[in-house]
This record gives sequence, C-alpha cells and structure tokens, in this order.
Amino acid sequence: MFQNEKTNNTAGIYLHIPFCKQACIYCNFHFSTSLKYKDDVLAAMMREIALQQHYLGNRQIETVYFGGGTPSLLSADDINRLFDTIAKYWPLNNLKECTLEANPDDLNKQYLRDLRHTPISRFSIGIQSFHDKDLLYMKRAHNGQQAETAIKGAQDAGFDNLTIDLIYGIPGLTDAAWQQNLNKVKELSLPHFSAYALTVEERTALHHAIAKKAAAPVDNEQSAAQFEILMTHAPSIGFEHYEISNLAKPGSYAVHNTNYWRGNAYLGIGPSAHSFDGDRRRRWNVANNITYTQGLLQDNRPTHEEEVLTDADRMNEYIMTSLRTQWGCDTGYIGAQWGTDTVKQLLRSSESFQERQWLQLQDGILTLTNRGRLFADRIASDLFTENE
Repeated sequence: MFQNEKTNNTAGIYLHIPFCKQACIYCNFHFSTSLKYKDDVLAAMMREIALQQHYLGNRQIETVYFGGGTPSLLSADDINRLFDTIAKYWPLNNLKECTLEANPDDLNKQYLRDLRHTPISRFSIGIQSFHDKDLLYMKRAHNGQQAETAIKGAQDAGFDNLTIDLIYGIPGLTDAAWQQNLNKVKELSLPHFSAYALTVEERTALHHAIAKKAAAPVDNEQSAAQFEILMTHAPSIGFEHYEISNLAKPGSYAVHNTNYWRGNAYLGIGPSAHSFDGDRRRRWNVANNITYTQGLLQDNRPTHEEEVLTDADRMNEYIMTSLRTQWGCDTGYIGAQWGTDTVKQLLRSSESFQERQWLQLQDGILTLTNRGRLFADRIASDLFTENE
C-alpha cells in the first residue's frame, strides 16, 4: 500500500447536530439557536440513517462522529437513540472512535455521568482560548475557568481521549498569551489538540461587525507569526504536527479526521452534512432544518444534491488533502492512479516551490516545509491539474 493510499474496506459516519445555544461571531456552519424542532430533526436523522443503509456498501464502520452545531446539547438518551439506529444497519464491532463535539459549559458532572452510559469515547471540546478577553470577543458562552473545569471534569469522569480546539490570530491575543494557551495543553495532559487561525467568513457576525467597525479586524501577519509559534512549540511539548491544524502525541491521532484526509468513504447524516462514497460521488444535504425534516418525514423526497468527480477532481482533492498532512503527497500513488505523465507534470509544477524551500521531495513524497505550511492553499491550487 502506498503511504497515503485510502483503506477501501473502512468508513465513518458523521452526524450533524444543527443546534447551538448562541451564535459565535466567527461561525459560518449551519445551525439554529432554537431547539423547538430538535425532536423532529432527530427523527428525520434516524429516518435518513435507515434510507442510507446501503451507501457505504460492506465497509466496516471505524468511527462515529457527532459534530455540529453543538452536539453536547443532546441528552444521553438522544445520543443512544441515534447510535442504536446506526447499530441496526451496520456492525460496530470494529468501532475505534466515537466522538462528541462539546462546549465547556455543557460538560457538568451530571451530564458527564450520563455520557458514561453512551458509546461516546472521545470529546472534542470547543475551548478556543483560556483567556476571557478572547472568549468575549468571539461571543463564546463559557469563560476560561469553565474551560479548565470542563477538561478536568471529563478526565475525572474517565474520559481520557480528549481534544480541544484553540484559535490564534484573535485581535488582542498577544504572542505571550497564545504561548500560555499552548502551555495549558501540556499542563492539562491532553493527548491531542487542533489549532485554527481566526478567519473572517462572509455572512458571519464577525464579517458584519468588522465592516461596521464594531469589532477589531483580523491581522494576517499576527496569525502567521502565531502559527510559527505553534510549529516551534509543538515538538517541545511532545506533539507531532501531523496535519496543518491538528497536533497529537504519538499514537493519539484523530481516527475519523485522518480517514477524511486519506480519502476514505463516509456517510453524513443531518442538515448540511456531506457524504463521500470513497470513489467518485459526493453528496450534501440541504442546509435547512425544516426542509430537511419535511423532506424525510412528510414528502418522501430527496434532501440532498450530488456531484460526480472527474479524474482531475479526484487528483486535485488528493493533492489538497495529502499536502496538509505529515505523510505528504505520494507520487507513487499518483502514478498508480493517474499515470506517469501526471507525476511528471506535478513535479514540474512543484519545482519553484522546492526552490523556495516551501516543498521538499524525498523518496517520492512531496511534503510542505514549515515555511510552506504558511502557503498551503496557494501551493495546492498551483499544483492542481485542469479538467479536460
């Protein structure tokens, strides 16, 4: 098997829980701040699970991921009902990971005790920062003390497989304060964390606030400097920077997301959820709770759109995802899939980036250097092949 080759006999299931207590200023994901239709949406999701029972073929389910939105707004009973529905249609004896995205303010002692009676084995906790000033800027519902309490509470309840999200490039976040956030990862004995630059997406509250001069703008130079701090600091606390935004202690990689980056099949359930059949077909559900629910429970009509990937699409997706990882872009795999001419073209296109020391080629594997990671999207797009 080539270093970056997908595993065709495994797959994951993603459940999009489209509810939040409040809107974070930077978020452009699909969600509703009203729980009025929660039971209807969950019923529709269970109906969709049944309808899509053949989508993944005979693949073994390795991961189940509750994302959102804020899945920690679900009760333990809600989680069990969804999981039990999945178990009706897929054997789960090879399940390696069942993740719940959670906000710190939801992880109280009783909820954690309840979750011990569910299949949840891993939390992804939306910390974002341990500094109250940053959390106020981003309109988060928790404070820094609640962030620490949630992590320690989860560990005390027996959940050791934890990851947290951190955001850098927040206006007013000094390099020293960013370093303090990173030091908390070591202090709290976390095995994994994700770090993202604050980005201004169109049609978000942050985009509107900056345009109205009601919020400080994001400084790209600050984000780049703090990303470099991240790259320098991670090895010193025992973390491998195995994907541009994800860092883990050895053996603690996120299974679900790693399978995404390697092109494995996955089924997305819920409003706005995406699916990939592992070959050429992608599909995505309508990003509207009512339309999604009515389509599945009342109108018996499709709630998704679909596209068929061309050879060039598949090649470009491979370049984009593989370059983000420490395993890199395997020219042997490309040659086997798309031919030696494609490899030659790719290597020609990569020469200027190798000369700038943004890319390195070793044993047929193209990987980004630390400097190159700052320009990952630009490099990938310049290496793309065009559709015929």
